Amino acid sequence: MKLIDTSLQDVVLIETDVYGDHRGFFTESYTQNKFEKMGINNNFIQDNHSLSKEPGVLRGMHFQMPPKAQTKMIRCTTGAIYDVIVDLRKGSPSFEKWEGFILSEHNHRQLLVPKGFAHGFITLTENCNVQYKVDELYSKEHDAGIAFDDADIGIIWPMNLNSVILSEKDKHHPKLSEINNPFVWKEEEK
Repeated sequence: MKLIDTSLQDVVLIETDVYGDHRGFFTESYTQNKFEKMGINNNFIQDNHSLSKEPGVLRGMHFQMPPKAQTKMIRCTTGAIYDVIVDLRKGSPSFEKWEGFILSEHNHRQLLVPKGFAHGFITLTENCNVQYKVDELYSKEHDAGIAFDDADIGIIWPMNLNSVILSEKDKHHPKLSEINNPFVWKEEEK
């Protein structure tokens, strides 16, 4: 297993070992003791799975407010997505910065997203299955989001935003400057 640092503080891409032959492949997508040896010590307690049928489905930008904030470990098991995260942690060296990653059935990469980040993705292919682990249960009263097209953040999506497919909820998220942001980055979280 290999961890790849990103430009955002505390965020890593994970590459597990993949063993392939004429039949296909095998990988251990999660083995607790191996992840702990690499410094990933989250107690993941819920697995989520979404299917997006068409290219251009945009889901995001989502997060949960404290005390129900979630760390997520995301992977795309069929198809390909452009996965985007935004650092919401005031005081973080990467506060208000974003980064995007291609996660696909071919690269087998996973993205570890710490608490205090907004997360979203757009599908690049049809029939995208996205699975992710979280270390806190879903809480409707703590559920929140920011606008995927917030000009102050400036996310560059790989598709024309006039043709994306959104849920009604995702169409109406506020800009980051319009929310009371409770996330504070602490040096010891590194």
